[in-house]
Amino acid sequence: MTTPLPTGFRITVDPGTKQLASGLLFGGSPARVLRLTKAGQTAWTRLADNPVTTSAEGVLARLLTDAGFAHPLPPKKTADVTIVIPVRDRAELLDRCLGAIDDRYPILVIDDDSADPAAIAAVTSAHGTKLVRRPVNGGPGAARNTALEHVSTELIAFLDSDCVPAPEWIDRLAGHFADPLVAAAAPRVRPLAPDTWAGRYTRAASSLDMGTAPSRVAPGTRLSYVPTAALLVRRAAMESAAFDPALRVGEDVDLGWRLHDAGFRIRYDPSAEVTHHEPATWRELLRRRASYGSSAAPLAIRRPAAMAPLVLHPWPTLTVAALLARRPLPAVVAFGVAVLSMVRVLRRGNVPTHGVVPAMGTAVGQTWLGFGRYGTQFAAPVLFALLLPGGRRRWGRRAALVSLLAGPPLTAWMRKRPELDPLRYTAGAVADDLAYGAGVWAGCLHHRTAVPLRPRITWRPLRVDPKGKR
Repeated sequence: MTTPLPTGFRITVDPGTKQLASGLLFGGSPARVLRLTKAGQTAWTRLADNPVTTSAEGVLARLLTDAGFAHPLPPKKTADVTIVIPVRDRAELLDRCLGAIDDRYPILVIDDDSADPAAIAAVTSAHGTKLVRRPVNGGPGAARNTALEHVSTELIAFLDSDCVPAPEWIDRLAGHFADPLVAAAAPRVRPLAPDTWAGRYTRAASSLDMGTAPSRVAPGTRLSYVPTAALLVRRAAMESAAFDPALRVGEDVDLGWRLHDAGFRIRYDPSAEVTHHEPATWRELLRRRASYGSSAAPLAIRRPAAMAPLVLHPWPTLTVAALLARRPLPAVVAFGVAVLSMVRVLRRGNVPTHGVVPAMGTAVGQTWLGFGRYGTQFAAPVLFALLLPGGRRRWGRRAALVSLLAGPPLTAWMRKRPELDPLRYTAGAVADDLAYGAGVWAGCLHHRTAVPLRPRITWRPLRVDPKGKR
């Protein structure tokens, strides 16, 4: 039985949600068509301007927020929180972090076997903060697990020592825990980067910044994980799903998956913000990206289905492949089949078919961008070798390869309009992808698995919920 979203919660409709007809909604993540009953339509109308007041409204609000059609707006809630900060050296960053935190909540610093423990102790003493020292370095996950033995509050705010939190980040997230199914809520983590080429690139494309759109966090959705650089969690949920101490990188992804498997919800709420210290040089930045990539293999061993680097729909894939091979007729045929197959799915569900052609055009564009990112990350030596001069007849192939390398970053640059020019942004994005891909390859070789390198084919581009179910 569906647990209703509690009374007092409001919802805000996701910008991607479209009303196709009376009682017929398109949107969510993954995309689907949802048909509402008469009672559901009435509840939908009331929820547009009112909080949840009945069980029926709560059930619909849960369905909509779980599927990504809408997002919860929680009531204010008093927070019973302990802030936990794992640290290993970098005392100056810890001092800056502690200086940005007000004194409303107790703070616990876990020293994960720093090389200079006296410096860490001096900083925590100056701020009047409790300190627990681990005798052996175990990584951030193990350090956070140690904190669980010393915390008794309802909530725990995990905060990395290289973060600077905004004053009300905990208050903005705490309301989500009025929902008993919520185990964790994450703020937006914005880059605190110097004014260097690497710093400006990171400000535009930080891998920790999940953007401005609120979201449910779950495998297979728009947002499959959130970083634990800053994360508010329910202590009781952590007792059954602590961090895996075997993972020194990617422990945040693994934690989110296990909380999801346990039936909990995780919310990403960008109205709360924390800034995060970023590298000043490309060497530091690319080393970190390679480290992140190395987590793909151990995560894939734990959950193979969630680690596909590229998800492909057959007909858009064939369309892109034909265009890259400069075969216009097969491309037109594949695109036509893609449109017809989608029309068939929609008609079977009694759903209007207008807008199918532009929607499939968008799918083809997204597939092309996916090809480019995948090729840059995992097959860059092959792409670069094929770009070498070799006669006039190869200009078309080289143009196609350049589009794969430069297309994704240039598309991102046009969307973001960052403070970097397109040439340096594109060069930075390609270097970023190369470093991440190198880390993935290294992890695959070390763990003897190719799962993080394998694209996945899906034959169901759209879910249509049966009539009368909601």
